[in-house]
Amino acid sequence: MKVITTVSQLKNELNGFREKGKSIGLVPTMGALHEGHASLVKRSVEENDVTVVSIFVNPTQFNDKNDLKNYPRNLEADCELLRAVGATIAFAPEVEEMYPEPDTRQFHFAPLDTVMEGACRPGHFNGVAQIVSKLFYAAEPDKAYFGEKDFQQLAIIREMVRRLGLSLQIIGCPIVRESDGLALSSRNMLLTAEERTRALAISRTLFESLNVAKNSSLHDTRAFVEKQINKVDGFRLEYYRIVDGNTLQEVEEWSDSDYIVGCIALFCGNIRLIDNIKYKEVK
Repeated sequence: MKVITTVSQLKNELNGFREKGKSIGLVPTMGALHEGHASLVKRSVEENDVTVVSIFVNPTQFNDKNDLKNYPRNLEADCELLRAVGATIAFAPEVEEMYPEPDTRQFHFAPLDTVMEGACRPGHFNGVAQIVSKLFYAAEPDKAYFGEKDFQQLAIIREMVRRLGLSLQIIGCPIVRESDGLALSSRNMLLTAEERTRALAISRTLFESLNVAKNSSLHDTRAFVEKQINKVDGFRLEYYRIVDGNTLQEVEEWSDSDYIVGCIALFCGNIRLIDNIKYKEVK
């Protein structure tokens, strides 16, 4: 596996593969890689001749400077994991390489980006669109892989690709969980042992709500989740929304859509965690 740090070197390397008719998969990450990321890389390796994994903590998508400062970073461990799962290239640029000058582009994806994460983290999705579009232009992949844990991000990236007219396929991959149910996240390593145990209430409540939903209204299901989360000491719920999986707009009845997802964001101590659960999905 090659570790590349400049856009020009990445383009040169990938042009060589492209000239040989090789397909290219891209897995954008912010590093601090775990088995969730590994599952994305493995799928790309299965489906493409070449797999590029970007490792870049993107400053423009953080609206909290302390969150940016404290975000876990370990390039050596990341590269070790990537070698083990068969990645071809690790692209690990510095901030100055990706932003030689300020990116003044403004992306608007209303109503996708005005709810949930968009409402709680102003400017976040503009920063996501800035860096992901830069990565797409640099790598020109045939396919790009994103985890469904960041459900709203996935919907917005699909819309960005559509609006920019890019010819690549966005692949959403299922949430990977620990054996005890906790959704894998780079932020989990920032939890204390006590907080890590407490965080299990998130997935436990979401899975319990699937059973509640079978015999309850959508309103009562939402109320159940909020009540269970709010009674956990050390939790601060930001939102729990039950939305149409395509539009991300709230639904009021189970019959309102064939694709319904519950999305949650909360603070466990000082660490912000997100998760989601599918109530309905057309197969």
